[in-house]
Parts: sequence; structure tokens; C-alpha cells
Amino acid sequence: MARRLSTACCVIAAACLGLAASGMTAWLGATGLQDAPRTQQDVCARPEPGSALEEPAELRSRDGVLETDLSIHDQKLPDGTSRYCYLTPDGKPSPTLRLKPGDQLVIHFKNDLVDLDTATPAIDRPLAGAPICTTRPKADVCASGAMTPISTNLHFHGLTVPPVCHQDDVLKTSIQPDDAPFEYRLRIPDDAPPGLYWYHPHLHGFSKTQVLGGASGALIIEGIERADPSLAGLPERVLVIRDQDLVNPDAPPSKSEPVMTKSQLDNDGDVANSGTGFGKPSKDLSVNFVPVPYPNYPPAQLTMKPGERQLWRVLNASAITYLNLALLVGRTPQQIGIVGLDGVPLQFEGSPSPSVQRVNHIGLPPGARAEFIVEGPPAGAQALLVTRAVDTGPAGENDPNRALVAITTSVNASEPQARLPAHAEPLPRSERPWVGDVAPVRVRKLFFSEQPENPNDPNSPTKFFMTLDGETPKPFDPQSDIPDITVRQGDVEDWIIENRSMELHDFHIHQLHFQLLDWSGVAVNEPFLRDTVNVPYYNGRMLKYPSVRLRMDFRDPSIVGTFVYHCHVLEHEDGGMMGRIKVVPRDTASSTKPLNQQKGEL
Repeated sequence: MARRLSTACCVIAAACLGLAASGMTAWLGATGLQDAPRTQQDVCARPEPGSALEEPAELRSRDGVLETDLSIHDQKLPDGTSRYCYLTPDGKPSPTLRLKPGDQLVIHFKNDLVDLDTATPAIDRPLAGAPICTTRPKADVCASGAMTPISTNLHFHGLTVPPVCHQDDVLKTSIQPDDAPFEYRLRIPDDAPPGLYWYHPHLHGFSKTQVLGGASGALIIEGIERADPSLAGLPERVLVIRDQDLVNPDAPPSKSEPVMTKSQLDNDGDVANSGTGFGKPSKDLSVNFVPVPYPNYPPAQLTMKPGERQLWRVLNASAITYLNLALLVGRTPQQIGIVGLDGVPLQFEGSPSPSVQRVNHIGLPPGARAEFIVEGPPAGAQALLVTRAVDTGPAGENDPNRALVAITTSVNASEPQARLPAHAEPLPRSERPWVGDVAPVRVRKLFFSEQPENPNDPNSPTKFFMTLDGETPKPFDPQSDIPDITVRQGDVEDWIIENRSMELHDFHIHQLHFQLLDWSGVAVNEPFLRDTVNVPYYNGRMLKYPSVRLRMDFRDPSIVGTFVYHCHVLEHEDGGMMGRIKVVPRDTASSTKPLNQQKGEL
């Protein structure tokens, strides 16, 4: 169960504490803040529950460049919950960024966050609503690593780009409200997999707060029809599913649900896993910001032409909520055609996978994406996009069954705003062998674990760990520069990720993708790539810890540098369930601490 984080995990920069009390009053008077307390504005407006779905605004590259201004804002609601949002200069929230391989992405990113602390009346806290530490000495954005409630940065989830400042560094880059717009400038690789990626904050200690509040957006690399020409000409629809604090936390369950025992809560007030598929969820969900709140789950509305084939690009941008999506007509699950996962077509870089795999449901842990073909229901029929219950374990949170989108048909239904090109030139043949056919140079084992700060009090703050086998668990240290793992660029490795805790975890690594080889020792037939995967929970009775085995691909030279791997349940990541990996140039000495350097086997 994701409990209140250990205070040791949230190291807050204290450079501003030297401002003397005698100087504070003079500074406040000079700024006028004593006489003008901040008033809340609806900067992060959201649609009403049950609204028609609108797709995010799109920003497309032109002549090989997508350049835009983007700002992040926050807002405190009357019920005490917080919202976060990305806005374009003309007020469009969380635009979808669309680029082609080889394009340049340039974002002039402005941090417009304000202090949302409303614990005391405004007259007693005249700095509320103003940037914290505006008189501090200027720090180097690329090196400060500052972690405060109003610091932020950007991570481009899934892209294989250098993990350096101004591109995709999340370890040291920290942008403050009084900084000038910060320029992110990165080049999409020529061989980038075409598919769905996303951008979000990745500030250690505050990732969950900002993402849960809504700070996220889709990023699409064009050309998926080149990997599968049968997709050419299809209309495409972007659906971003986010979680948020419950709108109606005190409401009784819907009468349509079976009678449940009273919900048990963890220290964060999140609902514990009921194990039944029903009951109060830990978080509400939204689709393209249309809330679908507990207890009645009024779905967002979508209209399609009868029988129309569309490509849906679906992102689970939740901070902590697992999804298991299904499309129902009546009560019957429909077949959907998966064509891509986590930004990579199923058939890519020599993968032996079919280009389309037909399934009747698809699991998406936090951070994961799926692209699939759907067909509109027959004329007169109605359909529902739902998420089925996900069993997150005895210590997990409650992710029950619920509706998300109600789909009706009309011959006059409007088209989605984007359509794939009608003609597709096939992608060139990959020069590298399929990673699944490459023998790993070594095998490593890592494990997830948790521990209450006070072993005698299971409800005390929880420490979260991700540890290399044979080492003592310790939370991620943001102040350290020592990598937990060192890998040589060009190598292929197998990683075994064990789960020694009693809740589901969600492994993710930056800058690269991997192939899932086996699930708790049982081989799986998944000849395609991911960047996020569930690791099943330990129930206390198993003879060995559950695990996954992953074929890790470090062959791309763009990933040389230092980046992170972690649980993408952001409450766990913020709490210390993260490690640092350094990829060194190919001509550097071998990697550190393998289980078996000779055969790459256990």
C-alpha cells in the first residue's frame, strides 16, 4: 500500500532560509504583496463529467522543426485538491506534439508555478501565491537539482535521446518560477520508432503531485503506417487517461455495485485494494480531462460512424492507477487490433511479431501506451470503453471496474482531427539484428521492496527501494552522483526484476526499450518492445518471489550518459524506488556487478 512518504526522501533545498525576518517585511512592502493577497484563477479549467470528448490541440513540426512556448501552472481548488496544467500561449492545455524522425523539437518552457500552501490565512502568510525564494542567488538550472514544491522540469518519456541538460536530463535539471524560459532542444533520431510517447514532470519528490494534478501531454512520432501499410488512411484519435484525487470521496457506493465492507484507507487517504473488483477507487480517472468520478462513473461521450475503423492512441498518464482496457458492445468484449506498445510498432527492427495482434483487453500500467485499431459499433448499438479491475496485491490500492467512455453511432459523426497518410513508403530494413536474437553479455538481478520506517508500526511512513541483488536496500539518494549500475554502450543484457513486496510494481527505464522474455520463470511469446512492464506482487505464501526477465538493449549510441530506472507508480518513485544507471562509451571497461560475466546466465 502506498503510504505517506518518508521525510528523508524529499530533500528540499534551503538556500532561501537565510532571508532575515527583519528584511522580510521590507521586501514584502516593496513588492506590494502585503496589500494584495493572491486570488485564485481558474487557470487549469476542466470539462464537466459526462462531457463530449475533445482531442488535445495539436502542434505539428514544419520544415523539420517544431518550436513552441509552453508553460506550467497550478491551482488550488476549494476542496483543497490541486490542479496542474501545461498551457500554450493561446491557452490550449497539454497540446499533442507531433514530429517526424529527424525533426528538431524546441520548447521554450516557463515555470509559472506558485506556492499553493493555504494552511494559514493569506494575511498571515503574505508570500502565498508568490514564487518561493525569489531573492535567492541564481542557481545553474542544469546543475542545481533543487527540489521544492514549485520546482519542475520535463521528461520525454520513451524517446531515445541523450540524457543531458536541455534534452532529457531529470537528475540535475530543475527550473524555478523566477528563471527565464528554459530551452529544451532535442533532435528526434532518424530511426526513432513511430508511435505514441509523452511528456511530464520528473522532479524527484514531487512527480506524483504534479502528474496527479494533470501535468502531462502526448507526443507522437509520425510514420506508424510505414511499419504497417494496412494502417494507411485510418483516422486516428488520441485518448489521454489521467488519474486525480476523488471528486466525491465521502459518497456512498453506487447502488448498482454489490454491498461492500467499509473502505480501508492508507496514510495518504487512498483506498486499499478490496480484491473484489468493486468498491471506492483510490483515485478518479479522466479521459482527455473529462472527469469520470466515483461513485456513478458518468462516462465521457464519443460518437463514431457505424463500423468505422479508427486508430486509437491511448496513454495511461496516471500517477498511480493501473488500467485494463476493454471495449464492450452490450456486455461482450470486442476484438481490438494492437499495432504498437510504448511507442514502438509490434513489427519493428526485425521483430518476428505479427504487425497486428487481436485481443479483447489490454493492460496499461502507469506510464504505458497502446495503439490499436477499433471498429465503431453497429448502427443503433452502443459501446463502452471500460477499465476492468486490476489486482494490485494485499498492500496495493483499489483499481476497480468502471466505465470510461460511452460510444454511440451516427452516420454524421465528425471525423477525428488527424488521419494517417493514405500512402505509406515502408520503413527501411533495420541494420541491427532483432534484440531478442542477440545473446546477452551478462545477467543482473534487481528487486523491489518496501519497509515501514517503524517496523513495529505497519502504518508508519513507508520507505521504497529498488536494489541490485546482493546489496542492502536504501532509498534513492538524489544528492549522490554514484551510479548503481554501469553499462557499456553496445551491450545487450538480461535483467531479472523481482518483486519482494506485497503490492504490484511497474518497472520503467529511461532512454531505451526492452523485450519481456519470461514471467516468473515461464517463457512468454512477446517478440516486441516495451519501456514499462508490471512486476507481479508477492503474496507471502509463494515459494519464490515473482519476477520478470527483460532483454535490455543498450546498443543505441544516443543513450551514453546517466539516467534512471524506477517504479512508475510515482508515489513509489518519489519515495525512493529508483536507481541511477550510467551508460559509458563502447570503448570503456566492462559493466559493474553482473551475476555472471562469462555466460550471461544465472
